Amino acid sequence: MAAPPDVAVEPFDLDARIDEALAVQALAFGLTEDEIELRRHIVHRHLRQPGARALGALTGTGRLVGFVYGMPNDRGQWWSTVVEPYLRHTGREHWLDDSFVITELHVHPAFHARGIGRSLITTITDAAEQPRSILSAIDIESPARRLYRALGYEDLARRVVFPSAPSPYAVMGAPLPLLRRN
Repeated sequence: MAAPPDVAVEPFDLDARIDEALAVQALAFGLTEDEIELRRHIVHRHLRQPGARALGALTGTGRLVGFVYGMPNDRGQWWSTVVEPYLRHTGREHWLDDSFVITELHVHPAFHARGIGRSLITTITDAAEQPRSILSAIDIESPARRLYRALGYEDLARRVVFPSAPSPYAVMGAPLPLLRRN
């Protein structure tokens, strides 16, 4: 499913539009001002990584209503060092190698269930050179987890605890290209 005709998924300068993106993420995730400021620094650092790229979902007036960014996985990055023991425990540590990580994917709540998240993630992974993709999502049954499963992601590890995160996460992985609906 493509994004609705009134929303275009395209490359955008996340660094320059960080405030708009974090506002979408704050609405989608319920972030505090302190959490937003912390994530601002994280996003800036991630965007300096080799191969990092971002897509935005933009209305005809240029309003940002969703975004995704990711990069080739690097085992030296913080996220990988946290999830590696969980993946090793499940025998799936190899997923950290030659994978494209979906770092963040968020859609403004008023634009949910319109195919925007699906379009963002499939578009960014279609351009990946890696043969698989990995991501983490809050370990609850949610529309996001259902979307990821529909695209071919499966749980690689569950009950993953990130420092300072209030809820456990699941690490999910899928071969690329992602599944499409018939």
